Amino acid sequence: MSMNKHYYNRELSWIRFNGRVLEEAVNPDNPLLEQGKFLSICESNLDEFFMVRVGSLERSLTAGSKEKDIAGLTPNEQLTRIHLAVRKQVERQYEIYNQIYMPKLQAAGIFLLKVKDLDHAQTEWLDDYFDREVAPLLTPYAIDQRRPFPLLAPRCLHLAVLLPPRSSGQPLRFALLPIPQNLDRVVMLPEGQGRARGVLLEDVVIANAQKVFGVRPVACQPFRITRNQDFYYNDSNAQALIIEMRKNLKRRKFGRIVRLEVPERFDHRLLLLLKKYLVVPARAIFRVRGPINLNFFMKQLSGLEGMDDLRFPPYQSRVDEALQNGQDIFTVIREKGSLFLHHPYDSFAPVLRLLDEAADDPDVLAIKQTLYRVSGKSPVVAALERAARNGKQVTVLIEVRARFDEENNINWCIALEKAGCHVVYGVPNYKCHSKITLVIRREAGALTRYVHLGTGNYNDVTARMYTDMGLLTADPAIGLDASTFFNNVTGFADPQPMNKLIASPHDLRDRLTELIHDEAKAAEDDEACGIVIKVNGLTDKKMINQLYKAADKGVQVTLIVRGPCCLSLRDHPNIHVRSIVGRFLEHARIYFFVHRGEPLIYLSSADLMTRNLDKRVELMFPIEDPELISRIQQELRFETEDNMKAWILRKNGAYRRAERRQPLMNAQEMNIHLVDPLYQGTQEGDFQ
Repeated sequence: MSMNKHYYNRELSWIRFNGRVLEEAVNPDNPLLEQGKFLSICESNLDEFFMVRVGSLERSLTAGSKEKDIAGLTPNEQLTRIHLAVRKQVERQYEIYNQIYMPKLQAAGIFLLKVKDLDHAQTEWLDDYFDREVAPLLTPYAIDQRRPFPLLAPRCLHLAVLLPPRSSGQPLRFALLPIPQNLDRVVMLPEGQGRARGVLLEDVVIANAQKVFGVRPVACQPFRITRNQDFYYNDSNAQALIIEMRKNLKRRKFGRIVRLEVPERFDHRLLLLLKKYLVVPARAIFRVRGPINLNFFMKQLSGLEGMDDLRFPPYQSRVDEALQNGQDIFTVIREKGSLFLHHPYDSFAPVLRLLDEAADDPDVLAIKQTLYRVSGKSPVVAALERAARNGKQVTVLIEVRARFDEENNINWCIALEKAGCHVVYGVPNYKCHSKITLVIRREAGALTRYVHLGTGNYNDVTARMYTDMGLLTADPAIGLDASTFFNNVTGFADPQPMNKLIASPHDLRDRLTELIHDEAKAAEDDEACGIVIKVNGLTDKKMINQLYKAADKGVQVTLIVRGPCCLSLRDHPNIHVRSIVGRFLEHARIYFFVHRGEPLIYLSSADLMTRNLDKRVELMFPIEDPELISRIQQELRFETEDNMKAWILRKNGAYRRAERRQPLMNAQEMNIHLVDPLYQGTQEGDFQ
């Protein structure tokens, strides 16, 4: 299995990123319950990785493809290396769980108990809980010649059960018992020592299995499957697209199994039966040394009441002073020219306020917006619905192909249409991943355009957990470009050019290439040059080659890449790659060019990935206000100097933590202190 020395495999790079996430579970900078969250995040990341990336490779392998990736690996070679790397990562995950994290939880008075270790009072309480809350939800499935193996839901816990024969000389009986998904995974006990104590739901069911089957099982153990969720679809027109997406939602229930998780000491008879019925290859079976699926740390234990001392201290997001003087938001934006937002340090409220005020303002005539992922009870959608009912012309381009949000987005489409909005179900042949809102308002007899542009989704929930950047502006040129953009994506005519906004798939790649070439030319002319790019992923071969060429000319290239990075350092002294994994998910995309001493800064919804540059509708927009340029440059300095949450890419493709030297720097903590001087986390003086 040869690999191209100039490029690294995307999937293996992603696995290393997930390893960096996992190591935050042992980072003493993180409070105890926050450490547990990273065990859960690592788990959920692996779920999606198998559903999408491994699923796609398995489909290619089944189709007989031997097409090589950027690193020169065939699908089969990739899968071989992926399973080996994931197996090592899962071993590390449960090493942390068993040897490091659980002992620390117990020392803090939080216990995850086994049923056999409960005292009499606890056992009585748990028996009563099972009879009242659990037993009515259980549905056992007997498997024999008359009753076929049922279709199993992916990523749900099931119990595989061996029962004694009905009479002597007959074989053991096989049954399945799904664990209820609408109950808490950890049953919290009111009795006992410590600050909190609980028992895993599957252990409760196993302990009471005799009540369910009427006989004591010979073996009863949990397992979990992951299915391929990556499917092709026809997106040639809106009607076909909705039909295809609904079909895909159904197909996911039947997707090929790409992973089977079982306990380390799983009964060999049960395993043979599962392999037979599930048709799982040996390499897709993962034995784990602890509970299957550690997502209960994030979903439940991290939110335990009375445990504030074990979580990150709260902070107050900033709202610009200009937005607190009682003026309407349109006046504020118009007078300031532009408002820059850096979430979650800056509140997401101004974005919601723009939509809320626009929905009720009699002078607002139209609202146009793109939506990719929104929250379950979205105030964004509520404002758009209200605007339409108030007689505004509301156009919403909602991307129904947003992976794993398809059903949610289709439902929002229906709700918005019922409210009177004009809904566009995405752009044929391209996913619309751009983040833009246009509000058109009549002022002094003329129409004024107000625009919001962002690097992240219009999701009020993730805006508190992801770092993103946005711009609220009344710049006439950007407003005109925004109108052109919406005309381009909703109309039939050939795309019309824009002045300041740069869109993919038509212009973004060319513009970035031009900007990189300009830095290389400046280096040749012995003038000020340099590139700093912050993205979530760098996997596009052409863009990697452009960065190599610029570095060869003497341009210092600094890359802050959170996730997969296919660029191999090649011993290149002018390229530096780092990744930041911290309290918040780094999500902003920043493109900075020294430009002969006159800095150019662009923000974008696009990563340097082929899908973003060639297969999606993305937007990149300039930051032109000198004050805002300085603010973003300051943020880039924080991130390039971070030595507490940063990882450095080495020549062998591995990452190491940045060396902690004085002064210490945690970019995320620094940003919190800037907006909330009273924040009680790491003191500013400790790392500035």
